[in-house]
Amino acid sequence: MKRTVLLVCGILAAVLYVGTDVLAAMRYEGYRYTAQAVSELFAIEAPTRGFVVPLFLAHGALQIAFGIGVWMSAGRARGRRIAASMLIGVGVLDLVAYFFPMHMRGAEVTLTDTMHIALASVTVLLILLAIGFGATTSGKGFRLYSYGTMAALVGGGTLAGLDGARVAADLPTPWLGITERIAIYGYMLWMAVLAITLLRGRKAAAWADAGARSHAA
Repeated sequence: MKRTVLLVCGILAAVLYVGTDVLAAMRYEGYRYTAQAVSELFAIEAPTRGFVVPLFLAHGALQIAFGIGVWMSAGRARGRRIAASMLIGVGVLDLVAYFFPMHMRGAEVTLTDTMHIALASVTVLLILLAIGFGATTSGKGFRLYSYGTMAALVGGGTLAGLDGARVAADLPTPWLGITERIAIYGYMLWMAVLAITLLRGRKAAAWADAGARSHAA
């Protein structure tokens, strides 16, 4: 039961992140969902910072719990243990990142902006490693889906990164919100699918064990 609860945290983490992003964008007057980054929702002096930070901190905690659940489900599968470690690392970095927010567009760049970018870069690397090693969790279909998610993450993240200088200079970024969310939402969906895959595996194993015991009796 404990392991099941931890795995469910992966689904809850994904839903919480997307829900917070959508609701915060609706609460931020003048915010352009397709043109602005998620980080701008909790930037210094952003009107939605007080709403977003507690929920995103909860998201980070749920990610850590999910990573622990994946580790407990790994058995001797080395790839899954590495993926679990990366997921826990992503959760920890997410908790730290919210204490180093970016400034609003056009503001002077300071240490907190630099740290925000650095932490985001390391987080992306850990996510790619988590997906890459976690791709072996199930069959060929899940492996191909994982590789597709990695491609979306790299593509969307690269396009979003190219707009970084334009954000700092307060210049238009008409597609930043879309390209960044392709990467972020792709990872959130992968995490939820991984959780469902592991939960189904546990259920199948439980049924097989129950059948074996019944047959033995």
